[in-house]
Parts: sequence; structure tokens; C-alpha cells
Amino acid sequence: MTDTPPDHLSIDPRSPHFDQAALERGVGIRFKGVERRDVEEYSISEGWIRVALGKKVDRHGRPLTIKLQGEVESWFERGGEEKDAGEE
Repeated sequence: MTDTPPDHLSIDPRSPHFDQAALERGVGIRFKGVERRDVEEYSISEGWIRVALGKKVDRHGRPLTIKLQGEVESWFERGGEEKDAGEE
């Protein structure tokens, strides 16, 4: 795995942009210069994030989301598997 997070990532397992390995490493997101911890999905190249809209849910019990446009930066919060194996 590379040290660069995916360009498009979602936390929803039903999404085609879901990546369990990347999520296990932890992905940090900075949107418009502010670090966010409530991001459901993001796209760096398209410049948007999707966040939950309060406690509102749809008829299937999934949170309603809103898409926000702006500059998006991402990084891994933990190192890759190669680094973790060397620390043990």
C-alpha cells in the first residue's frame, strides 16, 4: 500500500469507493483548512466531502448527508503494514 490515501474514499461498505485497508490505517481529512472528523465520503480531485446532516436519517436508517464543495487534503494517520511489522 502506498503512503498516499485514495483519491475517493467512502466509509459505507456498500459503496464502490469503500477500502477497508485504508480505513484501518486511519485517514485524516482537512477541508478548507480545518481538520474534520465527521466525513462520510470525500473526493480530492473533484473537491468535495460528504458529511452527516445532524441526527436525521432516511427511511432505511442511514444518516442523511450533505455534499460540501472546497479544497480537500487527506493523509494517513498511521503507517503501513511494513512499518508496523518492524516495530513488534
